[in-house]
Amino acid sequence: MNLSPSIAHVLADTLVIAHLVFIIFVLFGALLLLKWPRWIWLHLPCLVWGTLVELMGWYCPLTPLENHYRELAGLQMYSGDFVMQYIMPVIYPPELSRGFQIVFGTLVLSINAVIYGYLFRRRRIKNDTHN
Repeated sequence: MNLSPSIAHVLADTLVIAHLVFIIFVLFGALLLLKWPRWIWLHLPCLVWGTLVELMGWYCPLTPLENHYRELAGLQMYSGDFVMQYIMPVIYPPELSRGFQIVFGTLVLSINAVIYGYLFRRRRIKNDTHN
């Protein structure tokens, strides 16, 4: 497929934004379960994937696709527009190392363990009062 540089740029930026939204959803998506419990079917697999990516040091499949579009757009990596300036450092901090990835993975698990623990406890109490 032959894309214009401007279309490739938009696609690359869209992938960066999708990446950031996914990370936020993995970190805090369990909060949606407080109001909409059915979100568990989307959040739980995303949580498992996001945690495994960090703990195992895997690459997200969005990254190579994003890099491909950046190359097609003729862009240098991680410099330039608003998305590159403000969102990319959140997703790809310069000091990202294997140790930081493990810390992030543990943080993801911890945040969600607290939220899920609260939800399951609340559900158990609710079920106990109905029986």
